[in-house]
Amino acid sequence: MIEPDLKYCPECNDEYRAEIEKCAACGIDLITGLQKIKREEERTKILQGRSIELNPEDDLVAIQRGPLADMRHLSDLLNGENIGALLAGDENSCSKNCCPSVYNLLVKREDGMEAFQIIEDEHKKVTRLAQHENTNGDAVFNPHESEAQCPACGHSFSTTQTTCPDCGLSFG
Repeated sequence: MIEPDLKYCPECNDEYRAEIEKCAACGIDLITGLQKIKREEERTKILQGRSIELNPEDDLVAIQRGPLADMRHLSDLLNGENIGALLAGDENSCSKNCCPSVYNLLVKREDGMEAFQIIEDEHKKVTRLAQHENTNGDAVFNPHESEAQCPACGHSFSTTQTTCPDCGLSFG
């Protein structure tokens, strides 16, 4: 139950006293209970506007491809958000053409972007990428430069080396 007089983290949903401003776990600004109630009402409205049913005339798009167990998990996740999903096996993935080992996750084209965002959020949650420090993610090893910065750990080193001396990441 959401208490209007309390505050909530919009990311992890932790509950706080009214005078607290930032989430201790996420470090982001909290929202009031009234704001959370309004967000929940808007989310409910969106969910009610979707149909989980798929029809033969629906324009379906593949948004993910992988093993059956993974695709079932994502399909269940989307169904929980009232987004209909269909798993279609790739019959070319088996050398005998008798059983698919790779499946495509299909959704209605109009649900595609929302479905993709839900899957991306799930991936960040289960891999904990949202908490991962990625300040050096754009670093590129250029052998024509005299110095490089490792994209994994941020260590600066001479490009005469092809392995980061700090973390061991190889660029060779």
